[in-house]
Amino acid sequence: MIVLSLFDGMSATQQALKELGVPVSLYYASEVDSYAIKITQKNFPNTIQLGDVCNVSIADHIDLIVAGSPCQDLSFAGKGKGLDGERSGLFFEAIRIIKEARALNPNVKVLIENVKMKSEYMDTMSNALSEALGERVTPQLLNSGLVSAQNRQRLYWYNWETIEEPEDKGLVLKDILETTVDDKYLAGQKLLDNYVGGDQLNPSYKSQANTIHDHTKKSPTICAGTHGYAIGYVDGNHFKYGDMEEIFRSKVSDKEFKLSRDGLCHIGNAKLSGNQTIKRVYHKSGKAPTLTTMGGGHREPKVYVGDMKFRKLTPLECTRLQTFPDGYCDGVSNTQAYKMLGNSFTVEMVKCILSPIVEELEDGESDIDNAYGYHNATVDPRNIEE
Repeated sequence: MIVLSLFDGMSATQQALKELGVPVSLYYASEVDSYAIKITQKNFPNTIQLGDVCNVSIADHIDLIVAGSPCQDLSFAGKGKGLDGERSGLFFEAIRIIKEARALNPNVKVLIENVKMKSEYMDTMSNALSEALGERVTPQLLNSGLVSAQNRQRLYWYNWETIEEPEDKGLVLKDILETTVDDKYLAGQKLLDNYVGGDQLNPSYKSQANTIHDHTKKSPTICAGTHGYAIGYVDGNHFKYGDMEEIFRSKVSDKEFKLSRDGLCHIGNAKLSGNQTIKRVYHKSGKAPTLTTMGGGHREPKVYVGDMKFRKLTPLECTRLQTFPDGYCDGVSNTQAYKMLGNSFTVEMVKCILSPIVEELEDGESDIDNAYGYHNATVDPRNIEE
């Protein structure tokens, strides 16, 4: 089988295909980040790197195209330039390449991933992809939290039968945490002194839904609509919410009462500048928040470790959140590892989406010597320095 991965990152698709047992004769990757290329070549040295997506053209048969074009201009957290933005507008390069590939193989399979976005952007992408494939393709919203310990909602467009949502594996932060962590990941004293937790989750928003209650005192009155943040109680240094669910189950329905939104357990805030998401501290009994490119400045997800202390997740723990094998990101700095993992697909979710067509992919053509008209990578990873 011959695969073309556009905006390949560190080859989550290649790892997914490996774990599915799909033989890949040629894997072409279009990527410009030198650190991502370095990690890909470490794990898959036979990958053929093509460089900038704008310079890729199709000269022969391709079985599978996967693309996750830049989301910065599409994300609700971004600057809102949409598909006119310089980065997210690269989606149309992917459309051009898909058209070229389909002209040579009308049965080419295509998988596109991106963030939740405004409906107008989503419709534009759906229309462009449908026109390129000659059939109507609409996105499916899936949450990687079903197959990992990370809440990560993403849109997926693909031209085969829509999959059923994967079975929830029930994974939470405590399932991926390292047993021993270097003290450098622990929040410094200044942050700890300004940590808001324990009795009140968010002092600027006083409500029962935002309060952690002492287990020695009476429980709060529960009303319909009490949801969003976890309601629970503190027993020593441990935050509990499962027991509270059992207590309240007979009083309110599941629809009216949720312990946490999307499975997260937000139990405090660090005093940091920036948006609310980077301030939040989570308990290990819930999911991790969606990984982003982070980039330092305490932007990494934070987990409560007891005794009113918290720390940021390690690169290994973030590797596990994206369901890569341990050690996959070894060889680059922590900063670069965090960035790549925030940009990546979740391997297990890619496996779930590709699983229905594994047999067809295994039967794909594999005797093409040169699917693009050239053999060599445009970037030699051996020359990349940290």
